[in-house]
Amino acid sequence: MQPKQALLTGKYILTAVIIVLLSILIFVKFAHDLQENQLERFDRTYMEWIQSHISPKLTALMKGITGLGSFQTLSVLLLVSVSLMVWRKKKWEALFFVVAVTGGMLFNQLLKRIFERERPTLRRIVEETGYSFPSGHSMASIVFYGMLAMLLLMFVKSPALKLLIAVTASILIVMIGVSRIYLGVHYPSDVAAGFAAGAAWLTVCGVGLQAVLVTRRS
Repeated sequence: MQPKQALLTGKYILTAVIIVLLSILIFVKFAHDLQENQLERFDRTYMEWIQSHISPKLTALMKGITGLGSFQTLSVLLLVSVSLMVWRKKKWEALFFVVAVTGGMLFNQLLKRIFERERPTLRRIVEETGYSFPSGHSMASIVFYGMLAMLLLMFVKSPALKLLIAVTASILIVMIGVSRIYLGVHYPSDVAAGFAAGAAWLTVCGVGLQAVLVTRRS
């Protein structure tokens, strides 16, 4: 099955530019407020609300969900996905998938080094090391599952299946972010900033892939 013709139109480019700019603005806003110590109210409000629902069963569920955004899990899934793409002779798709995911992880580590925010210490359910801002799980999950969904949508014709893929990926990404707050290892602003940075990087990689595919078909 061949992917549908890439839609690298003016409207597509404009939409991508808007997404990237909005994502950058959101990230810069949180980064600025972090530097000015203006995130306490935002973080406390959402963290207290999410952690007010703590229960043994929900904790077990959240631990499972957060595992889907871990470095180990995403590395295995990336290896399997790329192997299948190469086997199906989708080498450019495989290359951009690797670049998107590994680049996103490296970018996250750079941002953590820049801001050096310590993790929350109250009501921490699991232990984590390293800096807190932006959330690595959140950034990696939106890049990995977002790129995976983007690639799947290129080969799917059914509108219902397209919707199912988009909704499933969106819910999974959001829940991974929520799980980090629930487990007490990230502030809500860490997660929001991770999503913003990840969305910008994902969009750039998506446009790059579309550009290559269109060029190779012309």
